[in-house]
Amino acid sequence: MKRSRNRTALYVVAIFYSFLTLIPFLWSVYTSLKPTDEVFHFWTPLSKLNFQSYSYILHNFPFGKWLFNSIVVAVIVTIGNLIVNTFAGYAFARFKFPFKGILFYLFLAIMMIPGQVLLVPIYMLLANLGWIDSYKGLTIPFLMSPFMIFLARQFFLGIPKELEEAAEMDGLGKWGIFFKIFLPLSKPLIATQIIFTFQGNWNSFLWPVLLSQSDDMYTLPVGLNSFYGQYSAYWNSVLAGVIMLTLPMIIIFLIFQKQFVKGISTSGIK
Repeated sequence: MKRSRNRTALYVVAIFYSFLTLIPFLWSVYTSLKPTDEVFHFWTPLSKLNFQSYSYILHNFPFGKWLFNSIVVAVIVTIGNLIVNTFAGYAFARFKFPFKGILFYLFLAIMMIPGQVLLVPIYMLLANLGWIDSYKGLTIPFLMSPFMIFLARQFFLGIPKELEEAAEMDGLGKWGIFFKIFLPLSKPLIATQIIFTFQGNWNSFLWPVLLSQSDDMYTLPVGLNSFYGQYSAYWNSVLAGVIMLTLPMIIIFLIFQKQFVKGISTSGIK
């Protein structure tokens, strides 16, 4: 009974906190549906709510192009990270090769370098390559993540070695073990990488605003920011753009949330 009361109290606190965190988002949705002359009114009758601000953005700005750019960049970077980070993490966890320890600690050292320190050298490199204002500049430099490689390595180290030994006795090599044993068990790792990588690149602003010099190469965050100050009177349109920017991330999380919170060790042993 005491455990039941504690669990009930925990649920009450969690629900209350969830409601508090939802209030700004719900208020943004509500404001985005208001007419412009009702934006600063606390209460607007439901009969006056409409999607005019969404239509305004879609018809007066190249929103479709910005959306396409964001999808291309986020998908390419996410897929690239899945491939590079997962393979690298598996190699660090299960392969033996010269200087493996030094190389791994080098990756850890890269994680400690502030991103601001790398702005100028990376920008100069991309400028010399002619990748400014192009998809190559927005995607190729970001196809791997030292943190995700570290995460993948720790994940694969946690898989019982008995599984690998049993697969070797059945005649599987290292890559056969990866594709037939490790990869099916790594759904939580893949879901985590997809959620964090997609979210990070979908919301990315600093690099796209540095590398995009024309409206045609703007991603959604940069595009919405371009009219934020100029059209600040139309707060309903600004918030409509924010809502449309947020929806894909919510969808991605809802698709992969089960694998995101699911463990592996028990199912692996079974």
